[in-house]
Formats: sequence, structure tokens, C-alpha cells
Amino acid sequence: MLQCNKNHNEIEDFTCSWKNVLHVAESTKKYSPSMTKYQQNFWVLIQEVLKSNPHLFTNDEKIFLESFISLPDDSQRLFVRLYTRKGPWFRLSSISYPEVSDSRQAIKDLSAMGYMCSFKGVDELEENDMEQILNLLTVSELREIASMSKNGTRVTRKQDLIASVFSSYEDGVCPFLPSAILDRTEICIMISSKADSLIWRTERLFFLNGEQDLSAFLLVDLGIIKYPAYHCIISEQIFSARSDLIAYEEATEVAQLMDESLDENKSESVLRCIKIADSRMSHTEATHTSASELVTAFFSCFSASWVYSKVVFLGVSFLERERRYKDAIKLLKRLLLNFTCDGRRGNWTLRLSIDLEHMGCPNESLLVAEDGLLDPWVRAGSRMALQRRVLRLGKPPRRWKAPSFSSCIKRKIREVHIQGRPLNCEAGMKSRFYGEDGAQCGVEQLALQYYAGEGGGWQGVHTESGIWLTIFALLMWDVIFSDLPNVFHNKFQTAPLDLETDSFYPARKSLIESQLQKIYDGMAEMILITSWDLHSGNSL
Repeated sequence: MLQCNKNHNEIEDFTCSWKNVLHVAESTKKYSPSMTKYQQNFWVLIQEVLKSNPHLFTNDEKIFLESFISLPDDSQRLFVRLYTRKGPWFRLSSISYPEVSDSRQAIKDLSAMGYMCSFKGVDELEENDMEQILNLLTVSELREIASMSKNGTRVTRKQDLIASVFSSYEDGVCPFLPSAILDRTEICIMISSKADSLIWRTERLFFLNGEQDLSAFLLVDLGIIKYPAYHCIISEQIFSARSDLIAYEEATEVAQLMDESLDENKSESVLRCIKIADSRMSHTEATHTSASELVTAFFSCFSASWVYSKVVFLGVSFLERERRYKDAIKLLKRLLLNFTCDGRRGNWTLRLSIDLEHMGCPNESLLVAEDGLLDPWVRAGSRMALQRRVLRLGKPPRRWKAPSFSSCIKRKIREVHIQGRPLNCEAGMKSRFYGEDGAQCGVEQLALQYYAGEGGGWQGVHTESGIWLTIFALLMWDVIFSDLPNVFHNKFQTAPLDLETDSFYPARKSLIESQLQKIYDGMAEMILITSWDLHSGNSL
């Protein structure tokens, strides 16, 4: 709903009220009164993406997505319901929603438009689908089928039954499995691959990440999550061409396969992902640099080359664990060569220096560390770690003169040793102690008790960095959520896209300096209280 500021000008009051009336009238025309909220949300998703990114879809894809709006309400509701459920297959007999009056007709309409597909006969059931459809059966149905095979089975868990039945089918012991499944499930349906891939792409373009989906709308509608208020001012496209989007999607598929392979310890698959990412990273980076010089810098994380660089760096960690330092060094050098303006260069340089030392090359390791300290993109913790390496490796006769930062790095930090009575001393277990009051506590609480007593009478709380981040957000709220182009692309963001980039400060320099001056002048407490009162409950 539109909001207007109160004033004493009657003309402005009337104008404001009239805008609200027009807005409500427009909303009424746009959405039918009978339309469910989740149906409206799905409409918003499709329409916003097609409006903002028409160049990323073919004419056929645009016609297909737009055809959804022409479907009857029952068909739209059923599709959204099934899309948000775990599939891929569903038993028609088990589909029932109070807001869908005729599920069978809805499925016919969806199938006719290419949004659904189904199988009704044994000849339509492929082996790849067999195991997935077995999950639709109940345990009693699975036991019944298992008892019909020659081998039989004694397992009772559903997944074990599925594995046993499917194994019997593959071995030829249970050739009647397709007909046995169909006798019990009857008609089964699934969302078509075309609809699934296009809606998945639409969600990615709308939310710009792989974590959020349609449930984000629901959480807002239920009041569970409240996002900050800001304006979306879009003047540049994240993906300038369809080819950029396709390349990015292909890169994310490789990244997903890499994550799965690492989790499942599939070394061959990991090495294959590294090879693919390495070969494509250099090519896409060269193309991206030459064709996109004017594109906003913080959009780089939506490029295929950036995703491939993450895969390659995961590969570096894998190779280091395998003690294949020579291969890891090659990849790190390639990363540093291809990404000259990147905040990750510090970590890459540090790892390269460490791996060179593992390979017995202390001189080259030292040179890499020294060159890294001259790199403006090497910062914070990585910079300090490289400085320590330079001091350790740069002793005579390699280096005779101590660097200027040596006194700072060698500075001794005062250590405080606290005596505690341990409750357990087992490796791999969180340490527990008896506190001063005799109650059990962790090491953090033990330290707080010390500082509250003989340590100086301090009062404290252990929250990692949570409090500092909250204070920063409250003090800088108006700066963070100020009206800047291209940093907000949807209403479901908790921060601007450039927050953790080098673009953040220059774009808001005057706002930041003004706010810091207010804090310097003693207004911090007032800013904190006001900001908390205005924005308490917002997600960050």
C-alpha cells in the first residue's frame, strides 16, 4: 500500500488519498478476488522476472511462462502446490486441496499446456523413474510386492524395502514390478522438465541466490520474517545477454556437483570438476573482462568465471589434503593470474606461499609472501599471516634487513591464564568446567566469571561478533538501505549487493562521513535508540 507523509496542505492530502484509491483499484483489476495469496505470489514472480529480464528468455519460453496466467484458477493453484512439494512424482489419488475443486481437470489443463506429464501404462514407465515412483508406495504396499518376488525379503524399513525390490527387478527376479506398481499407484504425475527448469530459472533471477524460493513470500505473508524497507532502482542488468546466464547456470551445476562429490568422497568426480572449472575459468574470465568493463563491479559474483574460481579453490583444498601440492600450486597461480582485482587474492597468495614451502621451495615461498604484501587486494588477516611468514622465512642469510612491520608483528599480546576445575578432558568433546558458583559452565562463561571478579569487575557477554554487527547495522541503517541504483533487486534482501565489496564506501561516501560525524559528536546513543525503535523485528 502506498504511504504518504502527513502535512497541512489539503491539496496534497487529496492527491495522496487519490493515489491510494488508484493503487487499490489497479490491484483489484490485476488480481481476481478469488485468487489465493500464494497464487498472487507466483504471478508476481513470473511477471517481475519477465518484465525485468525479457532478453534472457526465448520467445517460446516467454509464451510458455505467460500462458500460466491464462490457466484456470484450479490449474494454477495445483501447479504451485505441487511445485513447492518434494517430488518429482505424485499419486493422483493422493492429491487433494480444499481450494482446488477438480484436481483431475486441473491436471488435464496443465498437461495440455506442457506444465505436467504423467504415465498411465506400463510401457510409459522408464527404469529411471521406477525407483522414484517406488517412494510413492506405502510400506505395506512395498511388503506386498516384495513378498511376490522369488527371493522375498525380511527388511522392514521403507528405504531398505525400496532398495530390495528395485534390486530384484534389476536382477530379473521381479519382472512384474512395473505392472505391480501401476496397479497400486494408478495414475502418477510430475511437473514437466520444461516447466521445472524455467520456474527454477525464474526463481534464481528473482531472488539472485540459491537459498530463497517461493517460501520467502509465505514467510513474509505469515509475518514470520520482515525485510527492511528500501527502493529498488535498477539501471543495469546483472546478465547482459542470455549467453551469460546460460554460462552462469552451467557453472553453478558444476559447483553443485563439486559439493556433492566432496561430501560423498568421490575423488574421480572431484578431479573431473576441477578440470572442467579450470579449463572454463580462463576462457570465461577473458570474455567477461573484455565484454563487461562497464558492468557494475559487484555483479561479478554472478559471472560464470567467479563460480568456476570457487570450484577451483575448493579443488585446491582437496589437492592439499591429498598432499598434491604441485597441482595445487598450478591452480593457485592460475587464480592469481586470472583475477587481478579480487578480495580473495590474500587467501590465495597465503596458500600459495604455504604450498611452496611444503614443496621445499622456501625462497620462492618468501618471494610470493613479499609480493603479496605489495598487492592492494591483500588485506586484514591474510596480510598479517603473510607478514608473519616474511619474518619467519626472511631471516639471514635470505634477508638481512628486518621489514618495517616487524615490531608490530612481534608485539607481545598480554596473556591471562585462568585456573578452572575441568569436568571432562575427552578429545573431541566441548570442554566443561565447574564455575565459581559450583555450577557447570563452558570456557567462555568461566572467563566471564573471572573478569567479573578478580579480573577487574567487568560485566560481559559472549556472542562472537553478533553484538558488533548489530550495533553497526543500527548506526548505519540509513546508509546501508539508502537509495542507490542496482544494489537492491527485490524486496527480499537483507543487505545491498555491494555491502562486502570495495564499491560500498565510494558510493556512499558523503552519507557515511556525515553519519560518522554525528557519532563523533556524541549522537550514537540517540541513533541506536531511534534505529532500534524504527526497525526492530527486521531481518538482517
